[in-house]
Amino acid sequence: MTPATDKTRGRYIDTRTLMQIRSLELRARVVVQGFWSGIHRSPYHGFSVEFTEYRQYVPGDDLRYLDWRLYARSDRYYIKKFEDETNLRCHLLLDQSRSMTFGTMDWTKADYAHTLAATLAYFLFQQGDAVGLLSFDEGIRDYLPARNRPGHLRQLMLSLEKPASGKSTSIARPLRRIVELVNKRGLMVLISDLLAPVEELEAQLGQLAATGHEVVVFRVLDPSEIDFDFDEAQIFHDVESEKDLFIDPAAAKRNYLKRFAEHGDAAREVCQKIGAEYLSVTIDDPLDRVLSDFLRQRQQRGKTVQRHANP
Repeated sequence: MTPATDKTRGRYIDTRTLMQIRSLELRARVVVQGFWSGIHRSPYHGFSVEFTEYRQYVPGDDLRYLDWRLYARSDRYYIKKFEDETNLRCHLLLDQSRSMTFGTMDWTKADYAHTLAATLAYFLFQQGDAVGLLSFDEGIRDYLPARNRPGHLRQLMLSLEKPASGKSTSIARPLRRIVELVNKRGLMVLISDLLAPVEELEAQLGQLAATGHEVVVFRVLDPSEIDFDFDEAQIFHDVESEKDLFIDPAAAKRNYLKRFAEHGDAAREVCQKIGAEYLSVTIDDPLDRVLSDFLRQRQQRGKTVQRHANP
């Protein structure tokens, strides 16, 4: 994703203000409402209905299902979708390892990742889609199957409110487990800083894709992890090994940035290889922009997903 300029940011919800809202569900609601408000002000006619109960007309569609009123408003042809076309199964795969507790702002990567997951869940649930959750660190912490039923969204939000407290990140085990748990194809959204061996990522995400799931990866980073913008030598605490390390940023920066970029490039290449979408965000990115860019990118790529009726 392209970083937002200061001028662009003014059109979106301020992340610092948003993260001061204590209720995770309320944060998600504010983001989704801000997203719809932005769409209504945008010049992209038809985008707001692309992910609800319509799809754009393609030659060969039955003309009996054209919505002429929508055509009069948007000057585009749309077909009403049937229920089996509009109900998506989505599982959010959330990294709760100790590295996610890092943050140089008033909130951490975990806080931002939880809010992103809550936003996606709230948005999809409001669209009538089924949403599930699998949170993990070195093992699986919580699993909720994809549902769209009264009370399910609240249960999911309560799970998302649990703080990250694991030690290491083990992507392999939880991704193997989700393949075993979910038989019907759907959308798998991994939200993580990806501070794990790329080989694990390739093997397990590849297995998800091979079983027919559509895979999306959100890499969540603190801006300081990208820039390594530290001026003075100091003690750095490794949150996963629990070791204190004395580091001189001037001496370590070049090697750190090289290895960090190589790791990010390798993760991106893995996603490209298996056909997954890869989106890198920082914890100061406005979440309504992240949601908007994510949906618009899928629209522009012409992505389709396997959809099923409600469970």
